[in-house]
Amino acid sequence: MKALVTGGTGFIGSHVVRKLLAERIPVRCLVRGASARANLSGLGVDIMVGDLAEPESLKRALQGCDLLFHVAADYRLWAPKPAELERTNVQGTRDLLRAAADARVQKIIYTSSVAAVGRPETNGQLGIGTEEMDPSPEQLVGSYKRSKFYSDKLARDLAREGLPVILVNPSAPIGTHDIKPTPTGKMIVDFLNGKMPAYVDTGMNFIDVEDVAAGHWLAFQKGRVGERYILGHQNLTLKDFLDRLARVSGRAAPRIRIPYAVAYLAGAVSTGLSYLTNRQPTIPLDGVRMAHEPMYYDASKAVRELGLPQTPIEEAIRKAVDWFKSNGYVRG
Repeated sequence: MKALVTGGTGFIGSHVVRKLLAERIPVRCLVRGASARANLSGLGVDIMVGDLAEPESLKRALQGCDLLFHVAADYRLWAPKPAELERTNVQGTRDLLRAAADARVQKIIYTSSVAAVGRPETNGQLGIGTEEMDPSPEQLVGSYKRSKFYSDKLARDLAREGLPVILVNPSAPIGTHDIKPTPTGKMIVDFLNGKMPAYVDTGMNFIDVEDVAAGHWLAFQKGRVGERYILGHQNLTLKDFLDRLARVSGRAAPRIRIPYAVAYLAGAVSTGLSYLTNRQPTIPLDGVRMAHEPMYYDASKAVRELGLPQTPIEEAIRKAVDWFKSNGYVRG
């Protein structure tokens, strides 16, 4: 069997590639011409240049492939043209899945996100999200979350029509090869560089990125077509996460908690300036809005049905810290 992996140059995607190779599955990676390929260096994968915006390149990439792991996504909490997120995450996914159907791919693992999973609301407070819930319109904060929800729904609709697609919904992964880095990785890098003097009162679900990659493989082996599986591990307040990061790294954790109103104002100013400079905001307003409520999720379905591993978060933090330090992300 041969697998096509999209997004293989990225954080999660490169770990999925490594997991497939470890399982002796030959891998072809769809790579944009301008993409940095450091994460694929030395892995011995078949590279095919293409783009989710070019349907013909998708058809060529799928030729001779039995499996599809669609990991690629435009993961930005701010974009000068929000339509770009929908073009990649929704239309690109639609074109790829249709091409996979035409190529008679045996099984498709689609990397969605917990951004596409709803959380119950009780007395104005959001609870722990599960695969059975879709987010309310109020929970779809920002262009990124909306695009991931619509692409998630698209994949489930196509599964009901007979496409052999299984969805995995990672939470906040931590680990090596976070080259961009992702928003979670950037938080770790900023902490290590002394650029995080304070924190907001929020929380997230964290997981080792290697467990996320294992979850993709397990979804292929054991997942049910049309089902979603949250690939997560531990719900932690941001303060608790930073305290653990401090213990691992030896740096002091911030002690000042920023009120939400202050964080919102800072995000509004930072994002407003980005429209003038066309550069990513230091504090994306959508990120602040998402952090207004803890983003907690229940991964027990993936643990129960797939056997999703649950590596201690401290171990994942240590691997991330060591990798960022050894790859020049940390000054001094």
